[in-house]
Amino acid sequence: MQEVDADLTALDRAIINAFQGGFPVAERPFDAAAAALRERGVDVTGPELCERVRELDEEGILSRFGALVNAEEIGGAASLVAMHAPEDRYEEIAETVNEFTAVAHNYEREHPHLNMWFVVSVADHPDPDKDGSDRVKEVLAEIESATGQETYNLPKLREFHVGAKFLVDGPVPDGDVDLSELGPEVAPSDRGTLTPDERDLVVEIQGGLPVTETPYADVAAALDADVDWVIETVKRFEREGKVRRVGVIPNHYALGYTENGMTVWNVPEDVLDEVGPAVAELEFVTHCYERPRHAGVWEYNFFAMTHGRTEAESERRIAEVRELMDEHWDVGADDWDTLFSTRILKKTGIRIADRADSNTA
Repeated sequence: MQEVDADLTALDRAIINAFQGGFPVAERPFDAAAAALRERGVDVTGPELCERVRELDEEGILSRFGALVNAEEIGGAASLVAMHAPEDRYEEIAETVNEFTAVAHNYEREHPHLNMWFVVSVADHPDPDKDGSDRVKEVLAEIESATGQETYNLPKLREFHVGAKFLVDGPVPDGDVDLSELGPEVAPSDRGTLTPDERDLVVEIQGGLPVTETPYADVAAALDADVDWVIETVKRFEREGKVRRVGVIPNHYALGYTENGMTVWNVPEDVLDEVGPAVAELEFVTHCYERPRHAGVWEYNFFAMTHGRTEAESERRIAEVRELMDEHWDVGADDWDTLFSTRILKKTGIRIADRADSNTA
């Protein structure tokens, strides 16, 4: 467990540990959440809990409170992209890439060749015979034309794990509070598209819920909708995967997790089915994917993102991934690498509204 840079009380630490997922989807969720904390020895009422979550949000300890929308299930497509930017043109190329509205995140990473990594997020293609992946390719062609540099498209082929949890020393150390079963009983729909009302709800909640004692009623008021419909739909979105989880989303930098290493591996195809789930179970691995290789340039097909408070801790965690890999295959020195981020070049978030618009019927 980690010490943190921020000055946190025991209640703060309980909130961060307990509610990075599994928060109730109910009309007065803070009352049930506070009751769960009291059962674990943290004396707090619903109104007190709500007030402190609001303060943590305002102080920047939390990135936001609410539903983490899964853009992939809302519509459109996204892809991780790598590029080489020559040192003498790096700033110019970064500025050009960042001007594309489809570029959501852009990082400088330590690699001798592929030193710029960005995410392209697009709506569904307007041509009914094409899809979002075709639109990604079109954007990359435009970026190549504007920069004169080749791009390497690395779309997600398989997701083994997405579930960043940043736990701190204090109450509820295992982060095992799950109140997601509270609320109405709902069944997933068999629709791939959104209704106009669902689209409006996605856009309203994508940046977080109001930090009030009745957040879903406030969302309903903003949409001129029925509160029961809002609660039932958010709960159904959880079941369908359109919402990954509901809870607090910490600012991991404020919690001291300043080192993130993107470990990449050239995993033999015959052990990938075993390696993926095994690495995904490591508690410090926040993202774990299979992605395509690019022969002669990029030989890695497996990505695992780790986070740590210090460079030394990150190195220890990466070594643990390596040890686990060695249990499944003979890992050579050239079979893996770690790309540490050295600079955030752009971070605007996925443009959910456009992707929802393109998938509304």
